[in-house]
Amino acid sequence: MIVRSYQQVDQQEVTMPGAAGVGVRWLIGEKEGAPNFAMRHFEIEPGGHTPKHHHPYEHEVFILDGEGVVLEGDAEHPFRAGDSIYVAADEVHQFQNTGGKPVRFLCMIPSENKCTD
Repeated sequence: MIVRSYQQVDQQEVTMPGAAGVGVRWLIGEKEGAPNFAMRHFEIEPGGHTPKHHHPYEHEVFILDGEGVVLEGDAEHPFRAGDSIYVAADEVHQFQNTGGKPVRFLCMIPSENKCTD
């Protein structure tokens, strides 16, 4: 068993083309011995966004703090703290911070996928 604060995990800048003002912490994954899922903590600065992209696996997201929109293709879906979001495999998506403070969210993906988005 592993119990630790998210702040004990180094935040890395998301450097994928199209990302701006995004950091990620890999909280739980293969490195910790998790065989099925990876849990990540993202932080998007005001005005920042993830790249607009897609991949062959789903995301399960829980918004901890802040507000913004998630694009599904070109359709905007507003979100705020307390919302949960399901992004299907191969769905074009982008998370944007439209508020005045950082957006923080948890994102779970299948563990066999190595990605930083």
